Amino acid sequence: MRVNLTVNGRPRTADDVWEGESLLYVLRERLGLPGAKNACEQGECGSCTIRLDGDLVCACLVAAGQAEGREITTVEGLAAEDGRLAPIQEAFVAAGAVQCGFCTPGLLMAADDLLTRVPDPADADIREALSGNLCRCTGYEKILDAVRLAAARTAGDTGPAGGAGPEGTAGA
Repeated sequence: MRVNLTVNGRPRTADDVWEGESLLYVLRERLGLPGAKNACEQGECGSCTIRLDGDLVCACLVAAGQAEGREITTVEGLAAEDGRLAPIQEAFVAAGAVQCGFCTPGLLMAADDLLTRVPDPADADIREALSGNLCRCTGYEKILDAVRLAAARTAGDTGPAGGAGPEGTAGA
């Protein structure tokens, strides 16, 4: 079957898709977008999180045919057209929130979604928004710092010189 969808603002077509194929497989293998990661294949880890018509979903749980005619945003779609990183991506780098990187795309998608809805989230909001994403490398503190930093930067507070952000992120 042929699946027509819009991915990161561009019309895309995937051919020879079989009925049981996941959207994750189509994105990674047929459309060459490896950002969403294939980990648990059960929607438990969050590493394949994408936006489907603006809602966060685990791409491993969506049949490719269900994406027909729909709008998809992957982690690759967070960056600007000119290649500049999105504020949340910059904050993850600045805060040292990336370790092995396997969980990072899903965490970025969840954090970006949160900051779109709640520009100045409380720690409880951040923890709730990221609760569907598992990371085996960190204690999550640098990830939380990154979300706080992105929120502060988006609000116009870039912190002191040297890239340190709001209290608690210096040297993170």
